[in-house]
Amino acid sequence: MKRTYAPLAALVVCSLAVSGCSRSQQPSSKTSEAAPPAAAAFTQPALGAYVTNETSGDLSVIDAASQTVVATIPLGKRPRGIAASPDGTTLYVALSGSPAAGPGVDEKTLPPPDRTKDGIGVVDIAQRKLVKVLPAGTDPEQLAISPDGTKLFVANEDAATASVIDVSSGQIAETFKIGEEPEGVTVEPSGDRFWVTSEEDSAVYVIDLKTHKVVKSVKVGARPRSIAFLKDGSRAFVPSETTGTLTVIDAKRLVPIKTIDLGKTTRAMGLQMSPDGKSLFVSTGRSMKVLVVDTGTDTVKGSVEVGPRPWGIALDPDGKLLFTANGSSNDVSVVDVASLQVVKKIPAGTGPWGVVVVKKR
Repeated sequence: MKRTYAPLAALVVCSLAVSGCSRSQQPSSKTSEAAPPAAAAFTQPALGAYVTNETSGDLSVIDAASQTVVATIPLGKRPRGIAASPDGTTLYVALSGSPAAGPGVDEKTLPPPDRTKDGIGVVDIAQRKLVKVLPAGTDPEQLAISPDGTKLFVANEDAATASVIDVSSGQIAETFKIGEEPEGVTVEPSGDRFWVTSEEDSAVYVIDLKTHKVVKSVKVGARPRSIAFLKDGSRAFVPSETTGTLTVIDAKRLVPIKTIDLGKTTRAMGLQMSPDGKSLFVSTGRSMKVLVVDTGTDTVKGSVEVGPRPWGIALDPDGKLLFTANGSSNDVSVVDVASLQVVKKIPAGTGPWGVVVVKKR
């Protein structure tokens, strides 16, 4: 879903927002090369948090040890979803040429989308630069990567499709028709299927990579935004932004088995599972908090206020630090998980959206 994280004054200027944009044709399948400014000498952090900034069109590189921004990498238009390769050398970022639009905005009043700006940006972490942009269908918003790093799975919001990109060839290998306004994308731990949320349909679509078919649409709460799995892949969790709930799904039978109440005023958004699978962290957008759900009891066991409109969240590999991208305040909160306290707020670019944590290898 299109959203804005800028302050009110920036909203008047930029009209960034949270609703879908107009449909358009697919971009060319040709891989385009990017030519960003030459990068200065750069040492990759031993542990880095990489934050996409939707409005400023760049990537903030945060050194987790010093908790400071050590580099800013130009990306392109409206960078949002972000994923890292399994070997920790490459970042993939969803870029979109669709104009942003607020709730209730008439799409006919918007400028036409620039489909030349759509794609998946490929960032070489060590070189600190965008090296190319892969075709990805129209208006890519979020993405996930296969466990072996050979495929990317992309939600195309405007087109109501999910695209599969072959990393080696840099081309779209498959496209699946799914529900309206797809957003969250996650691969099962086994790597056999990937799931995509449909905000408009209040459902998640499950796609089997062996049969190359959509196997089922599972109904969940209204406006689902993301998906997380237990480590063994037995259960999936899907948040509902407008009902303040979390749907628990039996991932084998593909049926909902429980609904967890997060609070009626909670705007559940992003999810991050702890390394041990015992805790699920839920960002809450306008509710300004991150909730912690006990996956053993399916109850909320804690919360911490992190800042205005947290959306993207990510844990370090040890599960000791949590990073939240706070869209409206243009910063990133660092949370000590043990105490559930914000230990630092780090200025980022304009409109922080997604975040991923990468350990140097």
